[in-house]
Amino acid sequence: MKQKMGLLFLLLFFTSLFTGCQQTSVEQKPSVHLTLKVPTLAMTCTTNPEIREAYQVLTEAAADFSAQYKEADVTFDLVKFDLAQEDAYIPQCFDTDAAADILYEDYFNMSTYIHTGRVIPLDDIIDDDWRSDVPTPYWQMSQLQEKTYMLPYLARQNVLGYNKDLFRQAGLEKYVTEQPDIQSWSPAEWDEVLSILAARLPQNTYAMAMYAKNEQSDTHTMTWIRSKGSHFFDAEHYFHLNAPEGIAGLQWLKDNYDQDYYPPKAENLVVRDCGKLFANGQLAIKMVNGPSAEASKKNIGLVNFPSADGHGLATTFVTGFEVFDNGDPVRLRVAKDFLKFFYHTEKYLDYSAGNMPVSTKVTEKYKDKIYRLDAFQKNTPHVIDFMEGNPNWRGVRRVFYLHIQDLLRGTRSPAEVAEDLDTDCNKAINVGREKSTLHP
Repeated sequence: MKQKMGLLFLLLFFTSLFTGCQQTSVEQKPSVHLTLKVPTLAMTCTTNPEIREAYQVLTEAAADFSAQYKEADVTFDLVKFDLAQEDAYIPQCFDTDAAADILYEDYFNMSTYIHTGRVIPLDDIIDDDWRSDVPTPYWQMSQLQEKTYMLPYLARQNVLGYNKDLFRQAGLEKYVTEQPDIQSWSPAEWDEVLSILAARLPQNTYAMAMYAKNEQSDTHTMTWIRSKGSHFFDAEHYFHLNAPEGIAGLQWLKDNYDQDYYPPKAENLVVRDCGKLFANGQLAIKMVNGPSAEASKKNIGLVNFPSADGHGLATTFVTGFEVFDNGDPVRLRVAKDFLKFFYHTEKYLDYSAGNMPVSTKVTEKYKDKIYRLDAFQKNTPHVIDFMEGNPNWRGVRRVFYLHIQDLLRGTRSPAEVAEDLDTDCNKAINVGREKSTLHP
């Protein structure tokens, strides 16, 4: 009997040890800290009107992910930065403890980072349903050499918004439409609109936005320059503004400046300055970023950027996520798991409604609630490729606006600025091509 009791005691003892070990191993999950960075990007959410910017969405998603994730104890450092401080928060943090693990941003900044070799491809987390839910053009915009380096979340289309009240006040009722469609005006109509606005608007109220203080002036100004027929790039995807059409487009910008179509000292303004003027009813025309809350206002009409043929121009890009390899495979795995969680959680996928969702399911679900979605979809024939595969768009942006400042100030002629832009922007493109490397 004593022998049996002894054996039972030993059995219970070893069982407890084993159980204790099991409990300890479960409890000792790895601790993972991820740095998630996002610029101050405005965001409209049809499903949650309290959301005003992307930072709010990511803060909520990070908390939800950490609460349910079983593989590790995850904490997030969410860093919000101003777009004008991009260099200080992203490339200058490479190879430091402050480097981003995940970045949520617009395509034209993120595309440059892919060529540093730090951004990992994400095809291994994209299942067939996810792949088929997103239209092919959005995937193509997020890929290089058939690998997906960026996960698209929403799309944007840049057109122009005009203040209907100011147009009527200036006697331009014939240009005001109550239809939701995006209009296109001929070159002669643009000349009439701008000249009449400049002559008839009240004091301290201006015809059209222009801002060239920093690099955020690039894509919109580039589209304006195409107004006289320039294709902007040559067959090798280099800048080609030193041509009659490009010089004419630059001359048009300078003429508009000299005729006081823009707010004063536009070379010292940023995009937010013009945004405030527009919101205050002091600016008749400014860029509008897709079916946003701003575009949904009843007193705002939509029109394409001018083109020589009168058909009009627009630009488009995607906004989404990248994951950076900072030398820690565990962080990489958890970062990927976060993105899988984000894209497979209905609430967060639905948050893209209010802009232009890349998800076909979300688009179908909310198509009647996304203002002017149909108009933007119909406008795709007017969309141009404003980057043409440039591997160093950040480099181009850093020099482009400086020459636009020279143009507006009158320190260089349109022909000289065209030559300078070709020289310096093409140097930046060559740097990108020479240094380009992709993560395997």
